[in-house]
Amino acid sequence: MIAHKEIGLENFATSRKLKGMIDNGEIRMAGNRNLKIYGQLSCGSGKRMKRSNRVFFADERDALSHGYRPCGHCLREAYLKWKQGSD
Repeated sequence: MIAHKEIGLENFATSRKLKGMIDNGEIRMAGNRNLKIYGQLSCGSGKRMKRSNRVFFADERDALSHGYRPCGHCLREAYLKWKQGSD
């Protein structure tokens, strides 16, 4: 798990570094630190969160190991499976 703010200040160089990490496959999922939800990088819900709350994961297993749950929007099937298991 990598916090967005750990990658660097909010500037062009940090954006380029983040894009490189995504292109290299180091980052494949994003999550909300406060809500403990993870989802796809392209998820509209995730794009609206504050930078200070955003974390990144290498994969789903990484997110799950940190106690995050699937997003109900972009990972609907995984979310429903998670919800059935938590009842």
